[in-house]
Amino acid sequence: MRIQVMTMPYLKEFAQKLSKAGMNTIVMEYEATYPFQKHPMVSNRYAYTPEQIKEFIQYCAGLGIDVIPLQQSFGHVEYILRNYRYADVRESQKDFSQVCPSKPELNHQLFTDLFTELASTHPSKYMHIGGDETYLLGQCPICKKKAETEGKSKLYIDHIKMLCDIVIKLGKRPLIWADIALKHPEAIKLLPKETIFVDWNYGWELNKFGNLDNLLKSGYEIWGSPSLRSHPDNYFLTQWEKHFNNIRDFVPTARKLGYKGMIMTSWSTSGVYSTVTESNGDLVDLYAIRHVYPLTGFNILLAAYIEGLNSQKPLDIQKFVTEYCKNTYGFNKEQAGQFWAALKTAPYEVITGKVVNKPELSVQGLLDSVKLAATTLHDLKPLKNEGEFEQYRLMTDIRVQYLTLQALEKQVNEPGFTANQIEPVKKELEAVIAKNDELNKKFTQLNGGYYYQAELETENQVRKARMQILYDRLSKSK
Repeated sequence: MRIQVMTMPYLKEFAQKLSKAGMNTIVMEYEATYPFQKHPMVSNRYAYTPEQIKEFIQYCAGLGIDVIPLQQSFGHVEYILRNYRYADVRESQKDFSQVCPSKPELNHQLFTDLFTELASTHPSKYMHIGGDETYLLGQCPICKKKAETEGKSKLYIDHIKMLCDIVIKLGKRPLIWADIALKHPEAIKLLPKETIFVDWNYGWELNKFGNLDNLLKSGYEIWGSPSLRSHPDNYFLTQWEKHFNNIRDFVPTARKLGYKGMIMTSWSTSGVYSTVTESNGDLVDLYAIRHVYPLTGFNILLAAYIEGLNSQKPLDIQKFVTEYCKNTYGFNKEQAGQFWAALKTAPYEVITGKVVNKPELSVQGLLDSVKLAATTLHDLKPLKNEGEFEQYRLMTDIRVQYLTLQALEKQVNEPGFTANQIEPVKKELEAVIAKNDELNKKFTQLNGGYYYQAELETENQVRKARMQILYDRLSKSK
């Protein structure tokens, strides 16, 4: 819920879909959408009401779904620390992403308040306290000194243990992301035995964060966690094949390792923000630096995840896609193959005019490939679920416009580019912007009702900003 906050009607619709598919749990990372009463400035303009929270949890209970609240309580707490009421618990006064673990009294009071409110509305026996990506460990002078004498793991584990103790006192079992604990294996055994580690793996080696054996042999309960939207996905790129492979590989691996649960994550942003400040350093706003296509476009990956959970064998991706296309869109095997080939075409990022991890491929070559994929998707005519299929077309059309912009940016940044060449580029940009405006209307049409109107407008602006800025720079006043 960092961005792209679901409206309550859609959230209920989504819960119903999950229930029908056999899901028994939703982990809600409310972020600033939870209506905290003792700390009202934590909540943003999209926050649900207390009545909506209560009604949603009751609705889920009727579907057989347990709602586990996730309250970040170490890193990823910009939405709390942006308020200067909490300035004293910031690890850094420039990066508001993390609390300072050397302020135990202040942290204990803050998170006791937040956890207590969440516990009062959520009957689940679990509470997720986050704890991932604490990149600022040891940065403040007090923490730096402690890290030098006792190690960074001491900073981490003292804070996490305090949080776990609060949760246990509230009658819950604490869940934490496993990445930082894996980096500091000497600290794992210091946590309460009620603690559950969630090993998130979005398609990498099992030992990416540290030797997994240390956790497997610790005796703690472990859950797994793949992803259907994660880095480097954004509006202009979805690495479909990576996510399918993640489901195929990690689900059976987690089962073999004896993990007791599985959480599919879906990130609308990376959780990294750019700050806008006054000249005196006072914060004006925080902007998410990565926006990802809405969850509404990923039904096929959700279905693949469910298929993977329901089978003892690794997901057969090609077979799954063929069956999904047949049942959902009425496609034959050949059409399903065309769809899958188009979906996974050229999954590469572009940075400063260069195609990442594919140096032999030019931006124009990448654009040509994606244009062919877009043509394929527009030529395919689903016999049913046209609205769902239209999401794929829109994603690909957005990618075409973005890569067209990238090609133009590369052109204007070439050493030989002069003022005499501006007008042709402007004309091309005008066409790109006009097409983008059409796509924005379609985006609103397809996703209206799922997200708030103001959010849809913001997302449309995010996609248009770069091309409009370039056009304005080229359109110098006479």
